[in-house]
Amino acid sequence: MIAQTPSAPGIIQPKPIEYPDSDGQPMADNTKQFRWIQTIYSNLAALFADDPQVFVAGDLLWYPVEGDNKTRQAPDVMVVFGAPKGDRGSYMQWRENNIAPQVVFEILSPGNRLTEMMKKQMFYHRHGVEEYYIYDPDRNDLSILIRGAGEALEPVDEPDSWVSPRLGIRFQLGEETLTLLRPDGQPFSTLIEERQRAEQAEQQAAQAREQAEQAQQQAAEERQRAEQAQQRADRLAARLRELGLDPETIDP
Repeated sequence: MIAQTPSAPGIIQPKPIEYPDSDGQPMADNTKQFRWIQTIYSNLAALFADDPQVFVAGDLLWYPVEGDNKTRQAPDVMVVFGAPKGDRGSYMQWRENNIAPQVVFEILSPGNRLTEMMKKQMFYHRHGVEEYYIYDPDRNDLSILIRGAGEALEPVDEPDSWVSPRLGIRFQLGEETLTLLRPDGQPFSTLIEERQRAEQAEQQAAQAREQAEQAQQQAAEERQRAEQAQQRADRLAARLRELGLDPETIDP
């Protein structure tokens, strides 16, 4: 992507700065890391689906400084409050009312290096991230850093049962894995689980439609029988009148 600068007569403009949409790095190193990224992204996107001013992205390059295409990071998942939903090739902060992502997630893989993670932490600290969540699914280790009163990202001593100030979700660190809970207490679900729920909901809706159709058919049959009974009664009353009898005076 290229940032355009206005031109003026007689002035030679510098070559436009390109802001690539890709850093050439894979989204995930393995299936476990990819599954965690997908799960966090899809659940947060669903959680804020009705808020047009909450932007959730996965593996999207974030450029915080205009004119600098070297300073960048692609958080595994990031959440921006105050930025409108919509597709982007990258997140160029100066085009987003200079709003920095407030929440970022990083899911570690065996390929992550300490130096790399330290650089990311310094980047997020320098450029305004408020909540930084790091989870290592292989070690089942959770680290949480929150921007404190001193404006530095400070570690949370007890990450278990932590509730995100921005997201409202709860982190529960069990013996084997991390569980993320929505504000209503429901656990985050995987895409497979969501598809299963959607299929079950569709089956239930189909059953409900079938039952409604059967009820309508039964009601129609009842109306038809009632009409037929009324027609027989009318014919009988007419025949009695032909015979000079008053059907109202005849006991049924």
